[in-house]
Amino acid sequence: MSKLGTLGARLHHGEIGYDFVKNRKIWYGISILITITAIVGLAVRGLHMGIEFQGGAVFTTPKNTSVSVSTAEGYAEDASGHDAIVQKLGDGSMRIQVAGIDTKTSDTIKERLADDLKVDAEKINAELVGPSWGEQIANKAWQGLGIFLILVVIYLAIAFEWRMALAAFVALIHDITITVGIYALVGFEVTPGTVIGLLTILGYSLYDTVVVFDSLKEQTKDITKQTRWTYSEIANRSINSTLVRSVNTTVVALLPVAGLLFIGGGVLGAGMLNDISLSLFVGLAAGAYSSIFIATPLVADLKELEPAMKSLKKRVLAKRAHGGDPDEGRDAPGSDDEYDEPAGVAAAVVGPRNQPASRTRGRGRPSGKRR
Repeated sequence: MSKLGTLGARLHHGEIGYDFVKNRKIWYGISILITITAIVGLAVRGLHMGIEFQGGAVFTTPKNTSVSVSTAEGYAEDASGHDAIVQKLGDGSMRIQVAGIDTKTSDTIKERLADDLKVDAEKINAELVGPSWGEQIANKAWQGLGIFLILVVIYLAIAFEWRMALAAFVALIHDITITVGIYALVGFEVTPGTVIGLLTILGYSLYDTVVVFDSLKEQTKDITKQTRWTYSEIANRSINSTLVRSVNTTVVALLPVAGLLFIGGGVLGAGMLNDISLSLFVGLAAGAYSSIFIATPLVADLKELEPAMKSLKKRVLAKRAHGGDPDEGRDAPGSDDEYDEPAGVAAAVVGPRNQPASRTRGRGRPSGKRR
């Protein structure tokens, strides 16, 4: 078995682990700081909306245009009086975007570009884009996002419980805010591809969260019938038992997206890939973070406000204070191996335990083996 597989098995069985829930205030603080930075960036810099949302014109020059991108950009800005975006295409032609112009202005700009680039004006293709089209896309995207969030909350409330639905909702809003804020700070152009990427990351974020919630639901069956572990301790074990799986799926998803963003958009200069790849990259990373550090600890906080969970915690702590039998309650319904020393019972410890759980099991009672 590989080292990573061995690590995953040990995390799953509670032999090693990290106390994510105990240190939840640190994660909350980090998330609040990142979210505030994203909101400030969004408020100060705003989003750089693409031509699809502002309206304007797109000019495509003939093949093998000899002028450099920076020179063509200067020509376009001088001719239009607006900021221009110029991209070199694979066949040597150029795609020049100028936002906020009308049909009459477009014809004038086309003539001036032809003179500056020393090409025939008839060979420059001009396409006008109306702002109403982008407006419709934006409205549909917001409607889709709202419907998605409502359906997610309803589904999770039915499949799990309302506390988990609320925690997942908070995690999704967290991911969206951070992604949009970073987009504003970086200054990348917002296009329909950005909207598609933003909606796509919600599914990835929700997947990681549901994996942990499913494990937590299974391990907390009949939790009040035992006095070994609190809800937070079992929630922490659920995170650790699915940690390697969450990391693996996130890394596998991030690798191709990173290729699009850093190699395709950065090294090869395919700037049109940046709009969707940045939103996917930031959203996938934020989704993995929120499912581990935000959603599950928040569920633990909400659950331990319940009188039953408060009572359980008191019983567990009182039993530990009096040195109660660690094996008592092991045979309660739903507790077979589910409450077998989850990581971080007394403190967060990363590394091997002093003694394997299998050696302590059944101490002081017959082993049950036939002699």
